[in-house]
Amino acid sequence: MPVIEVTSLHKRYGETVAVRDVSFDVEAGEIFGVLGPNGAGKTTTVECVAGLRVPDGGGVSVLGLDPRRDATRLRHQVGVQLQESRLPDRLRVAEALTLYASFYREPADPAQLLDELGLDGKRDTPYEKLSGGQKQRLSIALALVGNPRIAILDELTTGLDPQARRDTWGLIERVRDRGVTILLVTHFMEEAERLCDRLAVIDKGRVVALDSPAGLVSTVTPEQRIRFRPSAPFDDRLLTDLPQVTAVTRSGSQILVTGTGEVLHAVTSVLARHQIVAADLRLEQATLDDAFVELTGRRFVD
Repeated sequence: MPVIEVTSLHKRYGETVAVRDVSFDVEAGEIFGVLGPNGAGKTTTVECVAGLRVPDGGGVSVLGLDPRRDATRLRHQVGVQLQESRLPDRLRVAEALTLYASFYREPADPAQLLDELGLDGKRDTPYEKLSGGQKQRLSIALALVGNPRIAILDELTTGLDPQARRDTWGLIERVRDRGVTILLVTHFMEEAERLCDRLAVIDKGRVVALDSPAGLVSTVTPEQRIRFRPSAPFDDRLLTDLPQVTAVTRSGSQILVTGTGEVLHAVTSVLARHQIVAADLRLEQATLDDAFVELTGRRFVD
């Protein structure tokens, strides 16, 4: 039985419809992603799941309970990290965790949690002195201090540098390995591909696709792209005559070859026969971003 069930969810703000007929379910132990551009309705959807907003239509069930009617019971089983969460600047890390732990009947050990999340050396550091990555780690710690069965994490890595983002991804994977089901809201394609077992892709308040990242990518036309810089000039017909090649385009000194099947082998073989070296060669295959374009007709801009 799914631990989260969302059925025909609707939510509007005045004349603006934020969520239109959204449905999905989340299985125990998985990282389930809600992916879409800014303004797609992702945060509104998960706030309804967390019981922070009242839907105008449809239903939400979390661990078999209603997030609004059974808010007190769910508070001890669901941890939430919101997109705009912030703590008082002078509140120290250990103080924040101890305070939050006091809200729960059977909290996690704050000291152990700080150690697991790499914050033990920052326990006496004021919130304002933490780096962006450390603040995100603290946000995760606060979401986990109640020993929840489910963690809802909204736009967790927005504003982080690439290294801090990847460190946070590793942390999320370790949280899942502890048995916590994670509902992850993101607008980063790479983050969704790296972390999520399944994804609901939301665009303009609707679910336009629901599948694993690999499943979504498999819906894209299976073309491959080869980029390289040739060591010597050649006529495009050398490659366009190959049955595996569908197009050859040039941008300055760079060549882009699009094709299918064994196109990489065909291209490199014919270049080698003509003693042309393909420098800086890079093979590009379909991505989640390509799948989004195929599904919505527009490119996803982070």
